[in-house]
Amino acid sequence: MESNIEIKIKIPSFGKYENILKSIGMKPKGLLNQKDVYYETKKGLLKLRTENGRDSLIKYLRDEKSKDRVSNYDVLKISNNSAEEFFNDIFKIKAVVEKERILYLYKNTRIHFDKIKKLGNFIELESVVVKDKKSAIKEFNEVVKLLKLDIEKQIRKSNLDLILEK
Repeated sequence: MESNIEIKIKIPSFGKYENILKSIGMKPKGLLNQKDVYYETKKGLLKLRTENGRDSLIKYLRDEKSKDRVSNYDVLKISNNSAEEFFNDIFKIKAVVEKERILYLYKNTRIHFDKIKKLGNFIELESVVVKDKKSAIKEFNEVVKLLKLDIEKQIRKSNLDLILEK
């Protein structure tokens, strides 16, 4: 199981943050059109993600109350182009979240600018724990500082929880 450290903050627009990244020479790595179908589970989160036509089944385990907000996850790549139909026949759908994501990479940290249907604009960081948690936390804090993010405004809920509250 892999791990990362995450933060998500609702923002009015991406411009301010894009300008910071451009000022240090960063360019977007791509535009990702994502559809996440969340399924009922006994533990954690299970979602089928379709991203630019490719499917993955993702299992998350995360303590939303923990200080570091570490996520443990497994990703199963799926080569069948009818994965959604297949899983929808087996599992009960909890919710669907659709978003457009602009991806930037800073070392081992993914910086996402997400425009989520029905929810608005968000910035999300995911620092992957590559060698050890301590170095991932250091890099994560470096990116938070670079982007001048107010961690007091972080949302300690998944997109599933946010969409269910709507």
